[in-house]
Amino acid sequence: MRVGVDLIEIERVRRTLARYADFRARCFTDSERAYCDSRPNPAQHYAARFAGKEAVGKALGFGVAVHFAWREIEIAGRPKPSVRLSGRLLERAERLGAGEIELSMTHSKELAAAVAVVDV
Repeated sequence: MRVGVDLIEIERVRRTLARYADFRARCFTDSERAYCDSRPNPAQHYAARFAGKEAVGKALGFGVAVHFAWREIEIAGRPKPSVRLSGRLLERAERLGAGEIELSMTHSKELAAAVAVVDV
């Protein structure tokens, strides 16, 4: 079993969304953007998914932001999120013999957090 954890400030994500026009497209799939943008507080949901992607990358032993493209991890579904991998991250998971990836995400007013557990 492998575990990854991440915590991020929602305000940091809110500022990034406002400052960098390409952040959404660079880090999130079309489906993720549609979901987050449909919510009353999009930054909160983007932050949770960003933390989820970081947690999955860490659980798989991939250097976050340097070694994989953010969109190689797609977080889908609710209320229980599921994880879809593609590209090099999918190849890495297959080499590890990774089974199902369990992901839990949460947020408060100020913080978003995620924990990923990978069965290997």
